[in-house]
Amino acid sequence: MLLYYITDRHAFAGDEDHQRRALLRRVAEAVAAGVDYIQLREKDLSTRALERLANEAVSAVRANSSVTRLLVNGRVDVALACGADGIHLPGNSLPASEVRSLWMRSANRAPVIGASTHSVDEVRYAEAHGADFAVLAPIFEKPNTDARGLGLALLSIACHGAPPPDNTEAAPRSLFPVLALGGVKLDNVTACVRAGASGVAGIRLFQEGEVLATVRALRQIGS
Repeated sequence: MLLYYITDRHAFAGDEDHQRRALLRRVAEAVAAGVDYIQLREKDLSTRALERLANEAVSAVRANSSVTRLLVNGRVDVALACGADGIHLPGNSLPASEVRSLWMRSANRAPVIGASTHSVDEVRYAEAHGADFAVLAPIFEKPNTDARGLGLALLSIACHGAPPPDNTEAAPRSLFPVLALGGVKLDNVTACVRAGASGVAGIRLFQEGEVLATVRALRQIGS
């Protein structure tokens, strides 16, 4: 099962410097715990500040793992400058095929490209244009928000084109990975896997509590 940690430094206490350092510590912990992907999603930072943080995050990843891949949200220029492994495409971005072409003009290594999606059609579009995986959200309704959950049936359709046959039989995972995001917790991950999700993504899921214990629990569910 693929595990995808999305960062949010504002969830940590303290001033900007404290939040940055806390985020980098959590990145190192997540990498050491065996998270597959980390998306640096600090969208409010200036280009200079984001590049600095991205460089530090890349260093934290490289120092703790040769497996975890760091993706920068939406900024191909920053991802290339800091030596990140790839890019995460938010909604309304260029197609993955065009981003891959832009990347390869400046680097001699292929990027990992993930795409945010909010419907089955968007998942199909991401796949058709060569994204490596899609993150589908929100699967579950989140409290105190207006966002309605897409639900497990739609997740299964996005993965396989049809709902699972019943509530007990797990659907096989799609050849094109679809990761579940939005209200995902340890107590509903099994349902996402049964619907055919190739993995789960989250902010609080990986940023709150003991990340090693969370990753171990998720690995056990996905095994």
